[in-house]
Amino acid sequence: MLERIVRFRVRTILAIVGIVLAVWALIRVVSIARTVIVWFLIALFLALAINPLVEWLQRRGVARRGAAVAIAYLAVLATVATIAATFIPTVVRNVNSFAEATPGYVEDITEGRGRLGFLQTKYHVVDRIREQVQEGGAKRLLGISGTAVAVTKSVLNIVVGIVTVAFLTLFMLLEGPRWIERLFGLLPPDSQPRWKAVGGDVYRTIGGYVTGNLAISLIAGILTTIVLLILGVPYAVALGLIVAILDLIPLAGATIAAIIITSVAFLHTPVAGIIVLVFFILYQQFENHVLQPLVYGRTVQISPLAVLLAVLIGAEIAGVIGALGAIPVAGTIQVLIVDYLKHKRERVGAPPALT
Repeated sequence: MLERIVRFRVRTILAIVGIVLAVWALIRVVSIARTVIVWFLIALFLALAINPLVEWLQRRGVARRGAAVAIAYLAVLATVATIAATFIPTVVRNVNSFAEATPGYVEDITEGRGRLGFLQTKYHVVDRIREQVQEGGAKRLLGISGTAVAVTKSVLNIVVGIVTVAFLTLFMLLEGPRWIERLFGLLPPDSQPRWKAVGGDVYRTIGGYVTGNLAISLIAGILTTIVLLILGVPYAVALGLIVAILDLIPLAGATIAAIIITSVAFLHTPVAGIIVLVFFILYQQFENHVLQPLVYGRTVQISPLAVLLAVLIGAEIAGVIGALGAIPVAGTIQVLIVDYLKHKRERVGAPPALT
């Protein structure tokens, strides 16, 4: 029996160890700086959404990019402020109305009457809550205090995150093209045209998806609000805002929004619930077969299977942010694969060099 001896070079072993250490360090950095990375990705998302407006202004006579960025940025801020001034008072009124109505809902549940009385008569929710409070005692009170501290901390983090994302977005719009040119400058001169073309395809794919997703979500929120207002469903504006936010999430977001809003409409009246359910079914068909092809055009052409896998993997890795960024990442990978296959075919079909 012959023994086969396999020998590894010291350089190979060191390279493998170096790769393992580099991957471990990258994972550690990502886990530690996860919040900052999320802020960066959100800012990149917004910068890609605003950049088409900046380029449009430059084509219309605003020669300096800084001036175009300032105009576009201020226009977006003014739009957001206008929307906030229009919607926030209504949302606050809806929340206050809900808070004022909450004692009545609690009384209905406790007495087992009204639309929500089934929670007590069938599931004994009030009795179970009382048992939990009695068993928890002081620990429950401390838990509530800890929750209040956690909520306060979360609010502060959100404020800091909004300010940080706003500045990151502004700097990306101002310095993004220069950074991209510097990156291309690091490549060999003969390969720069190829990678600039790839970069343009990636930008069109991601930019088309971002702007299209925002536009479609806005349309979904507005139409939902109009339908709820016509039906007299309470908190219509707040519910429409929920639809617009959830519709940003690919595949699952629209379904989750439909379930939530339809449930609220059924609590209002069964007729309103049925009408809202029919509306969401019809709207989903309209969005899938009319809006998405019209808005996305030819910028995002990914198979449904690839979209589903990308969203599932992205959601597993980074939650909602991962689901939002899954399709742009999948589109980027598709562009790179298409470019690789194209150049591979060109190399195979090219005649041999003469010596």
